[in-house]
Amino acid sequence: MKKLLGVLLAVAMSWPASATVLKNVEVKGEIQTIASDVRHQIDNEAGQAQYNSGAWTRAMAGLSADLVEDVTVNLLAQYGYNWGNNNENGYGFGANDDNKVRIVNANVALHNLFCAFDLTVGRQFYGDEDSAVMYFGPNHYNAEGGMYAQALDAAKLVYSDDVKTFTLMGGKIADNGTDEDGDFFAAGNKYNAKAAIMGADLKYHFTNALMAQAYVYNINNMRVKDEDGVELTQERDNANLGLYGAKVTFAPEAFRLSAEYARNYGGHRLFREHKDTGHMFKADIAADIKAVTARGTFLYANEGFYAFGNYTPSLLVGHKLGGAIWDYSADGVRMFNLGFDVKPFEKWTVSLDGYAFQGSRGHHSATWEADLTAKYAHNEYVELFAGIGYAKYGTETRKGNRTSDFTKDFSGRADNVKGQLGMLIKF
Repeated sequence: MKKLLGVLLAVAMSWPASATVLKNVEVKGEIQTIASDVRHQIDNEAGQAQYNSGAWTRAMAGLSADLVEDVTVNLLAQYGYNWGNNNENGYGFGANDDNKVRIVNANVALHNLFCAFDLTVGRQFYGDEDSAVMYFGPNHYNAEGGMYAQALDAAKLVYSDDVKTFTLMGGKIADNGTDEDGDFFAAGNKYNAKAAIMGADLKYHFTNALMAQAYVYNINNMRVKDEDGVELTQERDNANLGLYGAKVTFAPEAFRLSAEYARNYGGHRLFREHKDTGHMFKADIAADIKAVTARGTFLYANEGFYAFGNYTPSLLVGHKLGGAIWDYSADGVRMFNLGFDVKPFEKWTVSLDGYAFQGSRGHHSATWEADLTAKYAHNEYVELFAGIGYAKYGTETRKGNRTSDFTKDFSGRADNVKGQLGMLIKF
């Protein structure tokens, strides 16, 4: 952390700080620390623990400044480490291992381009953090999600007014740690380093309470592998892989309802679907009753549905799934969630959640999970959080049912109990 801040301070001090060159300079970043412990830990067939036990920190720091009129530069570096790691040679800039400083934002933003658009070019974050289908950026509150935030090397063009926001983007997925073959790791899956991504997103506000969103994304030359390195698409011609979908949100005061549907496609031509094309449906409902918020979620994803989302429900099963590819078992996932948020005091939020996870076809009994979490807002910049979760795993109910590694590792095994503590600082 000291090394990262020292380097950024040196860069800032050496920057030509003439008032005619840089204006409105802002230091920005965040520090997240998460510690977790899991009882009844289970290893898979390769001897790897299914959940993390230990602590890690991710520090992000950088600056944003106006270079000239309607031109903003953004720089952001990140450093992640597991507590107890040796801090000698091989750590920091130029390291050959996972613990090194990485540039996660390096872009130039042009505002009021042609009096109508904003254009951002370079390494950048993209999407909404709670999205189940598309997000590149830092995750929070997730001990299993990996330390380093992922970004895009892309150009993003945005048109926005009081009613609609339209976004066009295109680029490549920025390196987020590679294996021996040079393939990306993303939520346990690997993506070809030559993969290019492009997409379009439209958000339209019919009223203050009613909003609709439609999107489409294509990934060219993406080679998807499972954790054993086996290509999931090896029997298909998938020069183009992608997803498209729509979401409707109705959110009058004290009530929120949303529904989202997304489908994959893949083939030599754009938008060509296979017979077993993956798809996902997600519905959310929430209501505020004085100091209590009651909410529920239903998620369905059939076999093979993949995305680049960040939706990670629950402390155990949801964190393990990671949100990128919903494959709780060989035939996808079906999840029910019921939860309550309570604010007993001004700075406190306490949440109680219950979950039921099954494969989309219900070929095994449900895995049940209960979570109790709490957040304490020390001030507007600093938050402490904690949680405890208990999962009772289901068992197979049909002989010969295909199972993923996740289901094989847990079916009929001992229950898991997980505790988690953390601190999040944003500046």
